[in-house]
Amino acid sequence: MGGVEHASLGMILLLLALLVPVLYFIRRAQSGTEIYVRRIAGIDAVDEAVGRSAELGRPVAFNTGLTSVSPTLYACLGVLSYVSEKVARYRSRLIVPQYNPEAMAIVEDVVRDAYRSAGRLSAFDPQCIVFLSESQFAFASGYMGIVHRERIATAFLFGYFAAESLILAEAGQQVGAMQVAASVSPEQVPFFICTCDYTLIGEELYAASAYLSREPIQLGSLCGQDVAKLVFFGLIVIGVLLATLQQLYPMLDLKNVDFWISYKFWS
Repeated sequence: MGGVEHASLGMILLLLALLVPVLYFIRRAQSGTEIYVRRIAGIDAVDEAVGRSAELGRPVAFNTGLTSVSPTLYACLGVLSYVSEKVARYRSRLIVPQYNPEAMAIVEDVVRDAYRSAGRLSAFDPQCIVFLSESQFAFASGYMGIVHRERIATAFLFGYFAAESLILAEAGQQVGAMQVAASVSPEQVPFFICTCDYTLIGEELYAASAYLSREPIQLGSLCGQDVAKLVFFGLIVIGVLLATLQQLYPMLDLKNVDFWISYKFWS
């Protein structure tokens, strides 16, 4: 509580501007109110990619990269659950290579629940969740081996990736797999754009997860953060206008204006 006690009025207002919309929309989503999320092209590619795998009779690989237990993994799980349920319904085979042991346990539960939702729990094989290595390039090498041995038809690369990103994507290219990628690592996005059929950039990963899973907390957080961004943008514009006004009219004493608090914070 010490940080709150010594926070300025401006910081408290900014905190409220960020939290209130998020909590409001989460509450709306939990109450059953329909929240609109724009459908992006990468989401359409998910259905197309899973369908392609069923047509070819070859497996689907879902790779979460170096993602550990984090909000990014939570977003990936929303897409993984959707893909797993589709794979179960189409009677295809799913392979989920893993880098992090803690994340692996969560991933296994999510895939099992997806098979249960599809009414095909008996078809769930725990061996499809494959632990490779906690070493970055050993993990990449293991993934390449799986892709080539299994002749993967579809590869999903969702999560946090580093220098191994191009190695993973090149493996899919070599076997002719349709690849859909989504990364929160800005420096890796260009590699995915060059090698994958569809690439979701940055926060589109969270949007895709919210859209496909329809999970209230994800939906509410997504919409609430968008509203908060608009509030911040408005405050920035106001701050710029006030600073410009002060420069043009230095004789004005803005300290006597009621909205001086905002100007003082942003300047």
